[in-house]
Amino acid sequence: MQTLIVEKEFPHPPEKVWKALSDPQIMSLWLMENDFAPNVGRKFKFRAKPQPNWNGVVDCEVLAVEPPKRLSYAWGLAGPDPAAGFQTVVTWTLAPTTGGTHVRMEQSGFREDQQANYQGAQYGWKMFFGKLETVLPTL
Repeated sequence: MQTLIVEKEFPHPPEKVWKALSDPQIMSLWLMENDFAPNVGRKFKFRAKPQPNWNGVVDCEVLAVEPPKRLSYAWGLAGPDPAAGFQTVVTWTLAPTTGGTHVRMEQSGFREDQQANYQGAQYGWKMFFGKLETVLPTL
């Protein structure tokens, strides 16, 4: 199994970063349209523009909510071929720093035969973090 980790320090307090990670309207500004609610067991969907071999839907379920420190959810993609789909876990960890908040995003559970999905996630999270960086100052 492979794990993707993205870490960045943002010059904002943990409560502000938490809001960006857990408010569905704000999440839609930097991540994807969604029907998220920060309640353990809540099933929700992220929705993006459909792509070749992907309908644009990510099926998720909230696994852990510890404001403003940790948020975790299952992240599942389906493909036209069931073997092309995958299920991972995304975990956000926030830690206060002297200058703001250290944010760690870990997406775990990529199988060895899912290199394309792993590489796609690397690209996607880099883009999402860039958008998050532009949204945070507006909150």
